[in-house]
This record gives sequence, C-alpha cells and structure tokens, in this order.
Amino acid sequence: MNANSLPHPYTTFNFAIEIRVDPVSQRVCDAAFSECDGLEMTMEVKTIREGGVNDRQYRLTGPVAYGQLTLKRGMTGNWDLWNWFRQVSLDPALRADAEVVVFGKDRQDPVMSFLLTRCVPIKLKAPALNAAAGGVAIEELQLAYETLELKEKGAPNGNPM
Repeated sequence: MNANSLPHPYTTFNFAIEIRVDPVSQRVCDAAFSECDGLEMTMEVKTIREGGVNDRQYRLTGPVAYGQLTLKRGMTGNWDLWNWFRQVSLDPALRADAEVVVFGKDRQDPVMSFLLTRCVPIKLKAPALNAAAGGVAIEELQLAYETLELKEKGAPNGNPM
C-alpha cells in the first residue's frame, strides 16, 4: 500500500449548510458558519437477563434519539433565517430539511453530507452589535431534527452509507 492509496482525512472546517423550507423558500440558509456541532444519534439499549443464566445478558436495541444541531458565528446576506424563525412561531407545523455538506481537501468537491429532516429552529441569536462589522451576522442557530442520515457523495445513486 502506498501513501497515495490511503484515504485522505476530511477537515472539519470545510463544510456548508443548506436549509430548505418548501412552502417558504427552496434555500432559506444562504449563510456561512464557522462551527457546526450536534450531528449525533444515540440508541437506547435494553438489557435482558435470562433466569438461571448468570454468565450472559442480552442487549436489545431500543429507540434512537437525535441531537440538536448548533451553528455558530455565521454571516448571511439576507434575513431568511430570521423570517423562517418568525414563520415557525406563527405556524408550529412548519418544518425544514437541512444538509450539512462536507468538502474534500480541495474545498471544492463534496465528499459526504448529513441529511437532517423535519427541522425546527429552536434558537436564533444575534451577535453583539459592532459598528465596524458588516453584513447580517448570526451568533448562534440551533435546530432540532427528527432524523439524521449520512450520505456518501461517491456512493451509487447517492445511496446512504
């Protein structure tokens, strides 16, 4: 095996966020963030013991819980995220789909993405106001989501991993 055949690591600072709210806009999020956290799944495990069998326990999988996506220190050129938050407060059934796209070492080609479905904004925080800064800034955006799927961009037909 030579060094060129080894897989390249994907840098964590090389990502983009896309949020789609179908009734509102095809692309609500046109922003760049410096941090993305909360891409997580946790499976509850149930332990079963059989009477008289003292050297073994059985592990059964239970329900899956998902984290909350936190995006920090973002910049955007529009008010779409603020408008979306307001619309969700008026229509609690309004949901969005989001995609966190991870780029390869060339910072051009996507290598994988995380698909988050039925997202709801739960926190939107403006930064401290500073007359020297330009653009519409977002200090923090938090999303609750119902499912999380990892997709490899090179997989046939874009199938999930």
